[in-house]
Amino acid sequence: MIQEIKLIFTALMFYSRIPVPKSTGYSDEQLNKATRYFPLVGIIVGCIGALVFVGVHHFLSVHISVLAAMISLILITGAFHEDALSDFCDGFGGGYTKEKILSIMKDSRIGTYGAVGLVMLLLSKFVLISEIDVVKIPFVLIAAHAVSRANTVLLIYTSHYVRVDDSSKSKPIGQKHSWGSIVIAMIIGLLPLCLIAYIYIPVIIGAMLLIFAYFRYYVKKVIGGYTGDVLGALQQISEIGFYVVFLICCKLL
Repeated sequence: MIQEIKLIFTALMFYSRIPVPKSTGYSDEQLNKATRYFPLVGIIVGCIGALVFVGVHHFLSVHISVLAAMISLILITGAFHEDALSDFCDGFGGGYTKEKILSIMKDSRIGTYGAVGLVMLLLSKFVLISEIDVVKIPFVLIAAHAVSRANTVLLIYTSHYVRVDDSSKSKPIGQKHSWGSIVIAMIIGLLPLCLIAYIYIPVIIGAMLLIFAYFRYYVKKVIGGYTGDVLGALQQISEIGFYVVFLICCKLL
């Protein structure tokens, strides 16, 4: 149990700005095993965003509350995944070979594709979340952040890391691990779906699997696998997809 708690703290330390005990320590093996708790980080982060939304909405409008929740989520994660999506857009938008794409994604400077992708990402989140029923927004935030991270874990365990150098901090999570870890990650990631209408759940799961399957096919075809930026991009795309599918379900079901 103590070891599992340490792994949870490791996941929080790597995937968020949430403080953890100094005794948590760090090792590549520890980070690799902590991947199973990536969706749990999503639940915690989603809860923080939900609490900010509810607190601000007691005093201000829905739009301001959504904006406040988005800002809190960016601060609590250090824009970790937004930065990854920006790099992903630059790399896949401006590169024509695997080597060029990997080189562009490694560059810390933001390009046109990255800037446009980041603006569209944030704008899409704001508009989509604002369209959701106010009462449901906190629950949707929690579920979306958990399920989107489950998609990322699925990519880690069904693909392989493609960088040949050791400069990326994402490489330790690319090592294969037990199927038990995948099961744990999927259970944690899907559990928050209980917060939304049961009739929506099969549709959302199906949509998330479609997003995963196409995204995996695309990145495997282009660069042969994943990098840290690819994982972050999948999380963001899955999160946006969750909001879209949820709104469609609200209209049709």
